[in-house]
Amino acid sequence: MTGTSDSRTGLLYGFAAYGLWGLLPLYWHLLAATPAAEVLAHRMMWSLPTAVLILIVLRRWSWIRPLLRQPRLLGLVALSTTLISVNWYLFIWAVSEGRVLEASLGYFINPLVTIALGVLLLRERLRPPQWAAVAIGALAVTVMTVAYGQVPWVSLTLAVTFAFYGFIKKQTRLDGLEGFSADSALQFLPALGFVLLLSARGEATFTSAGWGHALLLAGAGLVTALPLILFGAAAMRVPLSTIGLLQYLAPTSMFLLGLFVFHEAMPPERWAGFLLVWVALCVLTYDALRTARRNRATLRAARRQAAAAPADPAPEVTPREPRPTPVGPAAGS
Repeated sequence: MTGTSDSRTGLLYGFAAYGLWGLLPLYWHLLAATPAAEVLAHRMMWSLPTAVLILIVLRRWSWIRPLLRQPRLLGLVALSTTLISVNWYLFIWAVSEGRVLEASLGYFINPLVTIALGVLLLRERLRPPQWAAVAIGALAVTVMTVAYGQVPWVSLTLAVTFAFYGFIKKQTRLDGLEGFSADSALQFLPALGFVLLLSARGEATFTSAGWGHALLLAGAGLVTALPLILFGAAAMRVPLSTIGLLQYLAPTSMFLLGLFVFHEAMPPERWAGFLLVWVALCVLTYDALRTARRNRATLRAARRQAAAAPADPAPEVTPREPRPTPVGPAAGS
């Protein structure tokens, strides 16, 4: 019962996380006039105070000391911090450069990359529909590469960094708040140093572009914390494959924003690439739903069989003659 409850809670966390992530381009678009590196620095710098405030309210400190005593775990946290920092920067840059559709494609591809990681790193065996989905996804990337004359590096980098981030998060076994706080602690000093450097050069926009702009930069910590904490909480409660399915929510919202709000171009070759990726995701989703339904049916059948089976009769005990009690030091030894 507890496992079922955790799974349902994890699904709710996942829906909330990806729903908020899908709307993030609207927030970063408001800061499009600010260089992506400065926006990233403020995003990282203000994340730590946000995390500390939440920790104080919830009184969640007990995990910090054990973490500091485990060098391997600290190394994994440092790796996850690096991956998410790269992902953040590229996403902010893509929004400011009018490449939201490319960013959405990256997150559409992410479930396929997650499956590939399962094969390469966890030695998982794929079912034929999963192989077909990965092959169609690879074909989509090839089509767009040939059509544009270059590899869709923005999409691929976003997909790979976030897939690895999710994989590493699974290994750290830190929940959403703990993982976000650990990442923020490692990001804070480099981000603060960069912001101070910009201020010394007179290039910072935090104090020169008005209070509204300053509040948006400071608010980057909160808009970062909430979905990331929800994602971490979901990743701890549901399988990585389910996270991959939930991933569709965010890029769908981004795609619609890029197409109808930011009015980005969709030439035929881009439509072809997107359609192939969507076909791959439909195959993947169908296979996942069919497998889950089959597993549930097998489990129900096993439960019915166990309930219908007669109880084993108690074994017949043959009386044995009593043995004499040992005498001397052996007694009671």
